[in-house]
Amino acid sequence: MTHNDRLFEFFNYLKKEGKIASQVELATILNTNPAGINDIKGNRKNLSIENLMTMKKSYPELNTDWILMEEGDMILTQKEVETTSEYVLRTDTRQELQRIPLYDHLGAASLTKVFEGHQNIIDYITIPNLPKSDGALYITGDSMYPLLKSGDIAIYKRLFDMTDGILFGEMYILSVKIDDDFTTVVKFVQKSEKGEEWIRLVSQNTHHAPKDFHLSDVVAMAMVKASIRINSMM
Repeated sequence: MTHNDRLFEFFNYLKKEGKIASQVELATILNTNPAGINDIKGNRKNLSIENLMTMKKSYPELNTDWILMEEGDMILTQKEVETTSEYVLRTDTRQELQRIPLYDHLGAASLTKVFEGHQNIIDYITIPNLPKSDGALYITGDSMYPLLKSGDIAIYKRLFDMTDGILFGEMYILSVKIDDDFTTVVKFVQKSEKGEEWIRLVSQNTHHAPKDFHLSDVVAMAMVKASIRINSMM
């Protein structure tokens, strides 16, 4: 069995569990198109490390050793899933040591003020060799489950250029206008079929439908660089 075959065995598991709907959705996750997925499935194109890391980022329960070397089980146990996940780009410069402020978003006047570092700092987080980050927030809701769950901490780098600076396919924290009110969400940001002035926000949890937003309705945006999960308070 090849790497590609094992990827599609995992894909079939995800479909059975209701965590993915189709090969089109798989193509979106792997930042390719349906033709590229067919090439991987037909072993005409090899599964790349970038493909594997993107899949792992979306489904942390995937055992990459099983994909690469057929070692262990396909699915990791809860204890084996890393409690700290990183979402590192090739262009990121790791910082040997940095104090990252953890903000109380619920106590802040707006997400914009959180990004500007005005108030409501609960504590500071220090993780060696993490990419340069601006702050951290607690996650609420289940739209990115199981990648992120309510109570996890998302560490972010603020995005200032929302016209040309978006890296599509990556995970972002956004403040968006919905029905004349601003809501904070954590989503994958993808290109919209409505045009260049629109973005599509996609959840990891398939029970949440994708939604398109005009860039004028996005008032603040930051790329998620890492997440922290606390499994026990005892």
